Amino acid sequence: MTAPFVVAHLYRRRMNIYGDTGNVTALCRRLEWRGVAVRVVSIDEGDRFEFEEADIVVAGGGEDSSQLAIADDLVSRSEAVHRAVRAGVVFLTVCGTYQLFGRRFVTTDGSEIPGIAVFAADTIGGGRRMIGNVVVDSPWGSLVGFENHSGRTRLDPGQASLGRVRRGFGNDDTSGFEGAVVGNCFGTYLHGSVLPKNPGFADELIRRALRRRTGTDPDLAPLDDAVEERAAAVAASRP
Repeated sequence: MTAPFVVAHLYRRRMNIYGDTGNVTALCRRLEWRGVAVRVVSIDEGDRFEFEEADIVVAGGGEDSSQLAIADDLVSRSEAVHRAVRAGVVFLTVCGTYQLFGRRFVTTDGSEIPGIAVFAADTIGGGRRMIGNVVVDSPWGSLVGFENHSGRTRLDPGQASLGRVRRGFGNDDTSGFEGAVVGNCFGTYLHGSVLPKNPGFADELIRRALRRRTGTDPDLAPLDDAVEERAAAVAASRP
């Protein structure tokens, strides 16, 4: 690779609750430890950016007020986001932005925040918050994280999830699903932040991004993930 690997941090200023910036840090460190130069681009409301120039786009969670603040800007970028998803750009959307990558989020007071419908899903605010550590069985092994949300996300039939909940709530308190996946676009409720605790999943995102850039399957040098694995094990053991 000659040009630096580009990690775009979408709505860094408003959508950054529960340490979601750690996802950007984890990606950067895992690339740098393998000798790959990285450039981080922050994108806030009104900032011009071509998503297809990114290798990975990361967006975090936020309160209802933050979602309202970014909603119009995100909708204005809908066509560009869909084009990038079709082009294979890797996206990681967490909690609040995951909800807005669905069709809509209806808050507990009945206000409707429009989404951009990357995921075939709707989110409806509920009265009881779903809080605690969560363990998810996924194609990339057991994923651990922390969830804190009142929105119930319901996937349409045929919409792929990130995985099945082994402990915790996930998308809602009934379906057993967690997150959603369309191509290289991932949505999840896992805070914590999710990538430092799940290095295998972080490497899967990197691998997909490198495959898109180079057209070949990358051979990622192994890293010593003993600390991360211990942290994940502790989190998985707690209610």
